[in-house]
Amino acid sequence: MNSISITFLGTGSAIPTEKRNHISILLNYKEENILIDCGEGTQRQFRKAKINPCRLTRILITHFHGDHTFGLPGLFQTLALNSYQKTLHIYGPNGTKKFIENIFQTFIPKSNRIKFDVHEVKGKFLETKDFQITAFPLNHDCPCNGYLFEEKDRLRIDKNKIKNMNLPNIPEISKLTLGKNIKINNKTIKFKNVTYLEKGRKISFILDTKLCPNAIKLAKDSDLLIAESTFLDNSENGSRLAKDYMHLTAKQAAEIAKKSKAKQLILTHFSQRYDNKEKTLLDEAKKIFPNSKISEDFMTLEI
Repeated sequence: MNSISITFLGTGSAIPTEKRNHISILLNYKEENILIDCGEGTQRQFRKAKINPCRLTRILITHFHGDHTFGLPGLFQTLALNSYQKTLHIYGPNGTKKFIENIFQTFIPKSNRIKFDVHEVKGKFLETKDFQITAFPLNHDCPCNGYLFEEKDRLRIDKNKIKNMNLPNIPEISKLTLGKNIKINNKTIKFKNVTYLEKGRKISFILDTKLCPNAIKLAKDSDLLIAESTFLDNSENGSRLAKDYMHLTAKQAAEIAKKSKAKQLILTHFSQRYDNKEKTLLDEAKKIFPNSKISEDFMTLEI
C-alpha cells in the first residue's frame, strides 16, 4: 500500500503566532503533491520543512480569506524563479478564476509566470486511476469548499492462496488485480479466488465553516478528518465568536467526527487566543471524540 503523507505547513488562523503560521496543508500521494490552502509565508514554510515547492502538482483553495490565500503571490513567484516546468492546477469555489487572475495581474509580471490552469469546482471534479477528489460547499461568509480525497478500492493478490500454485513469475499474473481471469499452462485462474479487496483511504479537509450538514456528509467514514477548531466552545465568548464569524469550536469539530464515523480527528486553524493553551481545545474535543489530536506546524502524518 502506498503511503499518504500529510504535512501541516501552517496551523494558525487569522493572526499567526510565534509557533503557528497561517493555515496550509500538503498531501503527498505517489507523484501527487496537493496543497490545501496557502496562507501568508507558506513558501518559507516549504523551505523550513525541507520540501521543494516545485514538486507541487495541485492547489485546492477553500475560500479567499487572507489567512488562506496571502501566500499565493509569493509561492507563484518562487515557482517561476525556480523554473517550475509543470502546469499547476488550481481549484476553488466560484470566483476562483477571477481571484487568481487578479493575483497574477497585480503581483506577477508576464515575463515571470508559470503555466497554470484554474478550475471552479463543486462535487467530484478530479478522478485518476488511483484517486478522486470531491468539493463540498460549506457554510462560511463567502463561497467556501471543503475537500474529500478518496483513494480508490483495489484488488490485491492473496499471496497465501497462490503460494502453492507454482505459478511462473510473469506479467500475466498482474491481470488478476484488474478483475480478469487468466490462463496459465491450460489452467484457468479466476481472480475472485485469489484476490481480496483493499479499501481505499479517505481524508477530509474542513477549513472555515459553521456547523452544517455538508460538513458531516464530507467527513463520512473518513480515515482522517482534518477540521478547523478556531474557538473553544466552553468559554465565555468562544461559542458566540464561532457563531458570529461562522467558524467551528473544538466541540463542534468533534461532533462532526463522531456523527460522520471518522476514525481520527486532527484539530487545526486555532485562534491566537489559545496559543500555548491548545490542550483546552483538545480536552474539549476528546470528551466527544477520544481519537482527537492537535496539529503543530511541520507535523507529518503517514496514513
